[in-house]
Amino acid sequence: MAGRLENHVAIITGATSGIGYRTAEMFIEQGAKVLLAARREDKGNELSKKLGANAHFIRTDVTNEADVEAMIATAVDRWGRVDSLFNNASSGSPGNPVDELSFQDFQTAMDLQAGSVFLGIKHVVPVMKRQGGGSIINNASIAGIGVGYGSMLYSAGKAAVIHMTRCLAIELGEHRIRLNCISPGGVMTPIFLGPAQENMSDEDTQRAVDRLAAVYDEQIPLRRAGTPDDIGHAAIFLATNESQHITGENMVVDAGTSLGRNKQYQAQWSSWRREALFE
Repeated sequence: MAGRLENHVAIITGATSGIGYRTAEMFIEQGAKVLLAARREDKGNELSKKLGANAHFIRTDVTNEADVEAMIATAVDRWGRVDSLFNNASSGSPGNPVDELSFQDFQTAMDLQAGSVFLGIKHVVPVMKRQGGGSIINNASIAGIGVGYGSMLYSAGKAAVIHMTRCLAIELGEHRIRLNCISPGGVMTPIFLGPAQENMSDEDTQRAVDRLAAVYDEQIPLRRAGTPDDIGHAAIFLATNESQHITGENMVVDAGTSLGRNKQYQAQWSSWRREALFE
C-alpha cells in the first residue's frame, strides 16, 4: 500500500544509521516529508541528499535541549507542521557491575535513553496541540520489560521510556496526541554489537552482524533475526491513521524473544557475542 503517509511530516532521530535511516527511507517511500536528526553532520547531509527533496537533515544532539528545540522548529519552518515524531536515537550503556559504575555513568545513560525522549516530547507537544493532534513514537526495547536483554543502565532507561509513554498518553489524549512505544528485540544493526563496534571497519562490522543474525535465526521462536524494516513497518503503522484508536501501547517486535529464553541460549550468549566480535 503506497502513499500511506502522503502530506505527512515526520521527524526521526538517530536517522543516519540502522533503524533510524531505514525508517526514514520507508516513510519517504510512503509519501512523507522527513526531517532526519542525528549528530553526524557529513553523513546526515549525504543521506538527506540521497533521499531527495522530501528529506532534510539537521545536526542534533538529542540530549541537548537547545538542539531538540531547534529540530522541532526546523520542521515547522520548513513544512508547517509535525504529524509524527519518532524518538529513535539511542546507543548501548555500560554493563559493568553496579559497584564499578559512577553516578556520571548513570546520568549519561538516563540522559540518552530517557532524557532525549522527554525533550522530544516536550518540544513537539505545543506544535501538535496547535494543529489538533499527532503521533509520538518512542523506540524502547524488550530490555525495558524483562531482565537479561541489556545492561542495567540501558534496561532502566528503556523501562522509563515505556512508563513515560503510558503516563503521557493519558495526559495528552484530550489533545488527540497519541503516544506509543516500539520495543524491538534483536535487530541486527551495528549498535547491537555494543561499544566494540566503534573501532571496527565497516567490513568487520557487517561480518559480526551477519554472525549474530545467524545465531538468532537458530535460537529465537520465529527463527529469524530482526531487521530495521521490521521496526520501520511498525513505525509507519503507528504514524498513520490506521492506528488512530491506539495510544499508550508498547508494541513488542521481537519474534517472540521476550517470551523466554531456553537454558542453552542463556549459557551461550556471552560466547556468541565474543565470537561475533573478535573471531
